[in-house]
Amino acid sequence: MGAVELLTPVMVLAGWTMIILVWLYATRIPAMSKAKIDPQDALEGDLSTKIPLKVRQIADNYNHLLEQPPLFYASALAIAAMGHVDVVAVYAAWAYVGLRVLHSLVQCTYHKVMHRWALFMLSSVALGTLVVNELLKLF
Repeated sequence: MGAVELLTPVMVLAGWTMIILVWLYATRIPAMSKAKIDPQDALEGDLSTKIPLKVRQIADNYNHLLEQPPLFYASALAIAAMGHVDVVAVYAAWAYVGLRVLHSLVQCTYHKVMHRWALFMLSSVALGTLVVNELLKLF
């Protein structure tokens, strides 16, 4: 297996993050307009109570896609750069991406916290598998 097989899920997650960003703008801007919120007002306090929960959930998910996934990106890039791509790394990467997409869909739609938590934990196991598999090769 080569770098392309490992870097494809990296690009899929990056693309998914951009989809969530577009979804965020498509919902937040109209919500702010409807609530008559001037963007400048965001400097003076928390506007979260003025924006509907469904809109905030999408913004929260975008933030979540910028928290743990950078570890995934860095790990996958390092594994590819070192030429250590194997079937475990590729499957773990795809599992991570699939679970993060499902996590997003849960958070941005019906937002059942325990479902979201379970998906986060499973994605963390997939990420841990990716990292530990590489560490075993290195040490």
